[in-house]
Amino acid sequence: MPLNNRPPRLLFWLLPLLPITLGLGLFFTRQQVSSFLALNEASQILPNWTWAAFTFLGNGWGLFAIAFPLLIIAPRVLSAGIFAGVLTAAISSTLKPLLNLPRPSGVLVEGSFFRYGDMLLSNSMPSGHTLTAFSVATAIFFSAKPTYRKPLLLLFLFAIFVGISRSALGVHWLSDVLVAAGLGFWCGLIGAFLADKIPSKQLLANRWWPRLIAVGGIVTIYILLNSSLDFADNLYLQNIGIIFISLTLLVFGLRQKIVA
Repeated sequence: MPLNNRPPRLLFWLLPLLPITLGLGLFFTRQQVSSFLALNEASQILPNWTWAAFTFLGNGWGLFAIAFPLLIIAPRVLSAGIFAGVLTAAISSTLKPLLNLPRPSGVLVEGSFFRYGDMLLSNSMPSGHTLTAFSVATAIFFSAKPTYRKPLLLLFLFAIFVGISRSALGVHWLSDVLVAAGLGFWCGLIGAFLADKIPSKQLLANRWWPRLIAVGGIVTIYILLNSSLDFADNLYLQNIGIIFISLTLLVFGLRQKIVA
């Protein structure tokens, strides 16, 4: 039986309208710049490497690596996160170029705010990292057993910090973050819904779907070994991700014989 066969209540489907409305409100008013500058300045209380680390948790490859042990612990939950992540990737790659809105560096004078990393000028809304973080957090939360959900609320706290990191590092307006949070929540609900439909026997280690995820883990190791995700500061997190995937694949390989 699925981990959770009760669909989220209507309230949860309506909840994303709040951040989306707030984000669009900032976008269409003069608060767009002032809200960004205030958050950008206030967030400098923490060092750059901290915000860079939170950004890593919104990178699809990085987040997949960190969550990869779920392939052994809770494959349905990981599946929900994967479905949500694919959906967010499609939305982000479509909306960003379609809207083609300027980022802070494309509008504000250089030096008037703090920026860390490469100068990004366009494709601002929505924030892809925030979108990914909220979608995966939501997918994991709603695909987990209700008895496990209370501690999983921490996932949303991490997602919030991922969103803040995008303004803290000077690459996204607060409106981008808020809209992305709402869209991500919807993607997560859909991901959890789809994962709930997978028959339990199809999640066994010797079935094609878990094996396909395992191949994805191998691809992710290659990506982590041969590229720098967002910031060089995050190299240690990439190495941790490689370790997580490698150990999980080892256990997964041993389970092939056990299940067979």
